[in-house]
Amino acid sequence: MKKLLLGTLFLFSMAKMTAQPFDREQVLEKMELANAYFMQKWPDVGKTIITNKERPSNIWTRGVYYEGLMALYQIWPKEEYYQYAYDWAEFHEWSFRYGTANRNADDYCAAQTYIDLYNLEPKPHKLKPTRSTLNMLLNTPQVDDWWWIDALQMGMPVFAKMGVLESDERYYEKMYAMYIYTRNEHGENGLYNPEDGLWWRDADFDPPYKEPNGEDSYWSRGNGWVIAALAKVLSIIPESAPHREQYIDDFKAMAQALVPIQRKDGFWNVSLHDPKNYGGKELSGTALFTYAMAYGVNQGILDRETYLPVIKKAWNAMIKEGLHDNGFLGYLQSTGKEPKDGQPLSYDKVPDFEDYGLGCFLLAGSEVYKMK
Repeated sequence: MKKLLLGTLFLFSMAKMTAQPFDREQVLEKMELANAYFMQKWPDVGKTIITNKERPSNIWTRGVYYEGLMALYQIWPKEEYYQYAYDWAEFHEWSFRYGTANRNADDYCAAQTYIDLYNLEPKPHKLKPTRSTLNMLLNTPQVDDWWWIDALQMGMPVFAKMGVLESDERYYEKMYAMYIYTRNEHGENGLYNPEDGLWWRDADFDPPYKEPNGEDSYWSRGNGWVIAALAKVLSIIPESAPHREQYIDDFKAMAQALVPIQRKDGFWNVSLHDPKNYGGKELSGTALFTYAMAYGVNQGILDRETYLPVIKKAWNAMIKEGLHDNGFLGYLQSTGKEPKDGQPLSYDKVPDFEDYGLGCFLLAGSEVYKMK
């Protein structure tokens, strides 16, 4: 009888462990810790960002942070998170770095959060600049705006959110036209290499450009932006939206390509196919890959048995080796476009901007938190 009881308890324990791969309280605690560090450091949402020059606080780096904050708010709706985002949007009058008529995705990235805030409390003035900008993009013929792959994450979710909000498939079609041009046309034959399932950052890194070991140049964070964009778009658009299967196919191909090149410690290198070219831990790309893979598993797009161990290694690496006790995130590569930028990285080094790395971390945590 005693053996039977012990066996039952063991099976119950194993079932519980299988059902709950992460300690949700701990995941939320780590997210709140990292976010609190930033909010305390930047209590003034309108304070300009000064690095090599002065910039307003609604540039893309801060836009990515607020994406992460809204993801945290979705799972843990604390009033202070909403107010921090709302005050930021109000300070900037719900507009962008250079106003409304702007084709640069970096500058309308902030609209992702503006739309989220609008959906919580719809008032027309909140989306006046966003609608003006998106109408311009819809009604002009250019589709070559996203010439660098980071732009996919900055711009695609804005089109997806507006398509849902307006119930207007024109947004989906324009988003696809711009995406597919980046994928297949920029550079020699597009910025995506289907043979490797990865993307060149821009045309400067197309072959014959090579890494020191002779491999193609695939920058970690750049590929992180792409797979995160695909995950975000898939989370927004309806099942019936046009071109959804294309996004799923590319998403799955990228995820598959990333699994065998994960480092043993759980991170990914800044150069995905040349681990000796400024090799070492890097948090932003790792966070974006974690976010996307966790989303894929949560939605049944990716195989749980294959990807859960990868996600666990990555999340544990970030919170154990990157996250400080005070909430600062180490091993975060500064802004740039290739492995050499912002080097060397370290546990204590402060990057030129701390906001976008935190946004990536919060996105990752939000999907890890939802895992069953």
